[in-house]
Order: sequence, then structure tokens, then C-alpha cells
Amino acid sequence: MDNVITYLKPVSIFKRIFGTVIFIFSFYTVIYQNILFGFFMLSFAVYLISSEGTQINLDNRTYRSIWSIFAIHFGKWKPIPDFEYISVFKGKQKQRVNSLGASTTFTDVVFLINLFYNRNKHITFYRTFDKENAFKVAQHFKLALGLDILDATEREQKWVD
Repeated sequence: MDNVITYLKPVSIFKRIFGTVIFIFSFYTVIYQNILFGFFMLSFAVYLISSEGTQINLDNRTYRSIWSIFAIHFGKWKPIPDFEYISVFKGKQKQRVNSLGASTTFTDVVFLINLFYNRNKHITFYRTFDKENAFKVAQHFKLALGLDILDATEREQKWVD
């Protein structure tokens, strides 16, 4: 068995249950009711229960960005570059919501796990809203890849022991 690290964006249990019920009901709709509406329901269910993330295969030295549904992962494997260090970066994520002519923007603090190579190039492997979770994941990458961690969550950046 390959030594693979997988991180997926979490999906709430309510979304999973609701999406699974719609997924099952959509097949009934396709077979016994309206095919077009059934496929619309199926696509909505897939949207609800799917997740995005990344995988690193340590044995083959490859990685991929994945789209996952029912624990089946899709994505193309690429060779891992020679990573130099891990960075935990604090940023802001904006989301705009439009409804009935009104719109608003929500801003959340997000923590990104970036693996840097070739001095300033990076690949974002994980995204979370929890700082402790970000450092937990970074420690996992540190152990698996033997890299140092740079804490870039504050104005003053520092290396983590």
C-alpha cells in the first residue's frame, strides 16, 4: 500500500446527509419521473457532498489536487518538486452573496499551508479557518517531508521548532 497523505476540505454532516438523500431520490426521479429534473437534482447532490483537497504520495514522490465524492478521489498526479520549507500563512477570504438585488460581502480569516520550492514558488496544500489545525497539519508535513515550518501568521515571521 502506498504511503499517501490526504487532506480534504471538511463538509458538514448535515450537508452530507441532505446531499445523500437528494442523491438517492434523484435516481428515482430519473427512472420514474422527469429525466431532466432528475439530472438537475443529481448534480445538486454531487455539489453538496463533494469536497476538494490534496494528496501527496510519499513513495512515488507525487502530489495532486483532488475532487472527492463518496471517498473516491479524482485528480492528476504530478511529480513533487524539491520542497524547501513549509509556511503557515494567515490571510483573508472574501465571499460575496447576492440575493434579490441586494449584496453583501463576508470576510473570514483563513490559514493556508504552503510548501515552497525554487526560492519563491509555492503550492497550497491545505486551507483551514482554525490556527491550531493549521499548525497540526504543518507538523504532519514536517514529519513526513523533513522540512522546517515558517510561521507567517503574524507580522513578524518566525521559524517553528
